[in-house]
Amino acid sequence: MTALLAPLALLPDGWARDVRVTFDDGRITGIEPGTEVRAGDRILERRALLPAPSNLHSHAFQRAMAGMTERRGPTADSFWTWRRLMYRFLDVLDPDEIEAIAALVYVEMLEAGYAAVAEFHYLHHAPGGTPYADPAELSHRIVAAAQAAGIGLTLLPVLYTWGGADRTPLAGGQLRFGNDLGGFLRLHEGAGAGLAADGRLGAAPHSLRASTPDDIRALAGQMPEGPMHIHAAEQVKEVEEVTAWLRARPVDFLLDDIGLGPRWCLIHATQMTGAETARLAASGATAGLCPITESNLGDGIFDGADYLAAGGSFGIGSDSNVRITLGEELRTLEYSQRLRDRARNVLAPPETSVGRTLYESVLAGGARALGRDSGALRAGALADMVAIDLDHPVLMALSDDSLLDGWIFAADDRVVREVWSAGRHVVHDGRHVARESVEARYRTVMLTVLPRL
Repeated sequence: MTALLAPLALLPDGWARDVRVTFDDGRITGIEPGTEVRAGDRILERRALLPAPSNLHSHAFQRAMAGMTERRGPTADSFWTWRRLMYRFLDVLDPDEIEAIAALVYVEMLEAGYAAVAEFHYLHHAPGGTPYADPAELSHRIVAAAQAAGIGLTLLPVLYTWGGADRTPLAGGQLRFGNDLGGFLRLHEGAGAGLAADGRLGAAPHSLRASTPDDIRALAGQMPEGPMHIHAAEQVKEVEEVTAWLRARPVDFLLDDIGLGPRWCLIHATQMTGAETARLAASGATAGLCPITESNLGDGIFDGADYLAAGGSFGIGSDSNVRITLGEELRTLEYSQRLRDRARNVLAPPETSVGRTLYESVLAGGARALGRDSGALRAGALADMVAIDLDHPVLMALSDDSLLDGWIFAADDRVVREVWSAGRHVVHDGRHVARESVEARYRTVMLTVLPRL
C-alpha cells in the first residue's frame, strides 16, 4: 500500500487540508482529511493533489503531422483540405512507427496531467487497405504504446465502411480504415488482447458519413455494454450531406433513430441547433469536446453555455494532438464562448469559479465517456491523480478554486509535477519516467518517415 500526505486536496465535497490518500492495486483505499504525518507517508510538500482527468478523444498517429498543415494553399483551406494531407501521411506509416508515435503521445498526455485516454482507433490495415495477418495488429500496437507509457486506455476500434454520406466508396487513405460490419466484429474480437487491468474495450462507428444507420444499430446491439463513441456534426458540410441523405440533422437522427444514453459520447457536435443542444444534454450522453483541434480545423464553437445550463455532460480530448495540453483545452473552450458572446466567465454558474466548474465537469464527463471508475478522490476509485506545484510563480499566491483558475487561465502544464494512473507513478517532478527512451524511439521514426512523405 502507498500513502500520500498532501497539504491540500480536492475531494468530492470540496477542498481539504492535510489529506492522507492511500492506494493499493491501482485503487484508492482510504481518504483521511485533517491528519498528521505517519511513518511511511510520502509527503507531497507544496503540492495540491487533484483527481486526474481522462482524455476522451485521440487519434495518436496525427501527432506526427503537427506543424505540417499550417501553410495556406492556392485556395481557401478547410477541414477538407487538411484531411487530404492526413491521408497522404497515412500512406507511409508501418506498425512499428505507429506504435512509437503513440507511445510519445501518451507520455505527453501524462505529463500534461491526463491519467487515461480513449483512443478512437481507425487505422487498421496496411497502405492500400490490405489487412494484416492479424486484423487487430494495429490495435495491439496501440495497447503496447499505452503500456509503455503507463496510461489508462479505453480502446475504441472504429467501424469505417464508406467514404462519405450515402455509401460513397472508400478511396485513397481511407482504405486503411475500411471494414464491413462482419470484418470489424472479427477485428474487434481480438483488439483488446493485452489491455491492462484498468483498461476498457469499447467501439466507435466513425460517423454517419462513414457508417450507416443499420450498421450502427447492429453494432450497438452486438455490444450492449461498454463505451460507444461517434463523430457527429463537426462541420457544416457534414451536416448538409447527412441531412440530404437521411432527411434529418445528424444529432437529431442519432437521438431519434439510434437512441443515445450514458455510454454514448458524441465527438465535437459543434454544429447543433438549440433544440439539438437541449436534447443531447437531456439524453445522458457525453459531448466530447476538442477545443484546440476544433480551433485548428475551423470546426466552429460548441454551445457550451446552453448545454451546461441544460445539465449536459462533457469532457475534453486532444483529437489530432496538434498540441497536448490539458489547461489550454479548457482555456480555449471558455475563451471561445467569451469571443462569441462578448462576455466573461461564461461557463460557470453565478458566484462560482470557472476553473473549478470546467475541471470538475471534465472529470465526470471523461470518466463516463471512458467507462472508467475515476474522476474523484474517493475510496474505491482508480488512483488517477495529479499533483500541481503550489510554488509555481503563477500559483504561489493562490488557494483553493483560484488554483484551478490560475492553472487554466494564467499558467501552463508545467504546474503538473506528479501523475499517477491507476496507482502507477508515471510522472515524477514534471517528467515522465520513460520519456528519454520513448522520445528517442520517436525521433528515429520521424527521421525515416519524413523523407517518405
